[in-house]
Amino acid sequence: MNDSLQARDKKFLWHPYTQMEDYAQRDILIIDRAEGLMLYDQQGKDYFDTISSWWCILHGHNHPTIKGFLRHQLDKLDHVLLAGASHEAAILLAEKLISLTPEKLTRIFYSDNGSTACEVALKMSLQYWRHTGRPGRKRFIALERGYHGDTIGTMSLGGVPDFHKEFAEILFQSFTIPSPYCYRCPAAQSPESCRLECLLPLRELLEREGENIAAIILEPLIQAAGGMRIYPARYLQELAELVQGHGVHLILDEVATGFGRTGKMFALEHAGITPDFLCLSKALTGGMLPMAATLTTEEIYQAFYGPYRENKTFYHGHTFTGNPLAAAAALGSLQVFAEEQPFTRLGHTIPHLHGKMSRFGELPWVGEVRCLGMIAALELVKNKQTKEPFSFAERVGWKIYLKGLEQGLLLRPLSNIVYLWLPISATIKEIDEITERAWRVLGDADNISGWSAK
Repeated sequence: MNDSLQARDKKFLWHPYTQMEDYAQRDILIIDRAEGLMLYDQQGKDYFDTISSWWCILHGHNHPTIKGFLRHQLDKLDHVLLAGASHEAAILLAEKLISLTPEKLTRIFYSDNGSTACEVALKMSLQYWRHTGRPGRKRFIALERGYHGDTIGTMSLGGVPDFHKEFAEILFQSFTIPSPYCYRCPAAQSPESCRLECLLPLRELLEREGENIAAIILEPLIQAAGGMRIYPARYLQELAELVQGHGVHLILDEVATGFGRTGKMFALEHAGITPDFLCLSKALTGGMLPMAATLTTEEIYQAFYGPYRENKTFYHGHTFTGNPLAAAAALGSLQVFAEEQPFTRLGHTIPHLHGKMSRFGELPWVGEVRCLGMIAALELVKNKQTKEPFSFAERVGWKIYLKGLEQGLLLRPLSNIVYLWLPISATIKEIDEITERAWRVLGDADNISGWSAK
């Protein structure tokens, strides 16, 4: 059966973010079942899902509480459009999300993935300014190495060239400011001496173009797909103060960081700020089903509210907007928070994970260890002193991925960045096992492509 599946996979499937030629002479990993942190292939071999299946599995796979909510919903309602109709699960979920987020956020617009959650925020911001008599505010600001999805709009604000450069001719123009990349600080500052010089270009841009800017979008505290770049909360605090001082909307993309992954329910809590838009997805349903939500303020909502003849309607929607099954899964995930109180556990597991990762910094090919909540990242370099990176052609991440599979770890490095993005349900014992297996992969120079002592 497995051989047949391998052949049929190669014949019919086109996998995302995957060079299919890699599997011309190699079997792809086919997962048969999952439980907790573990994935199992058809031969029964197990693998730790160290990246939460692209950052969405929150409480472990197949959590019984979430499945219970789904079963209950299946007996009632599978799907109904959310245009001119509604249903209990969507309403209850909206109430709960509003209660968990900053007081200023009072309205929720559902969609079905992180890209569209961010796209909704961009479109709402643009249309808000037109409704309020300021159509000149039509430009957006994003960060270098930022990533907000793969729609045309979100790619236009994407800062990862490898992902988006092929589509440059169909993207709209936006402003880009430097990334807060502390390890390779362009101002050559250390964390102790940092005065947030990397915000100077934003300050100058706002002074010059502030009246023409609708919004800025960024990922709070960590640029994930852009290389797991973790930055301090005070950067976020000062950025928020700057943009809001110029009347520019602040869009926080918490698609990846929401729901406890950083040690707080939302990353924005580390900085104590409130955005104009908050974009959520991935772990919203605990990773069980696709769903997304864009939260915004009453002020923005009211700009769209009025007699039909004024044509202020927000013309945006998706077939599965607010799907009852997905909403039920999200309610189930929030019920897990209530039942298991994971933040109590995280008070122990987060420092334990960070402590376990610290020894990786001793390896001569690890330039920096970065940790935030249940996220840990290693930046691999050829030379610690010069921070010389491995080249694209050396493809160090691919070899580590393959060695990880041998050790029962599903890793998916981002070029020279090897990272863990663990479910918040991970235990001390599981963290110990994962980091020990990772050490066996990364502690061996033979597994680090192109490395040699310099």
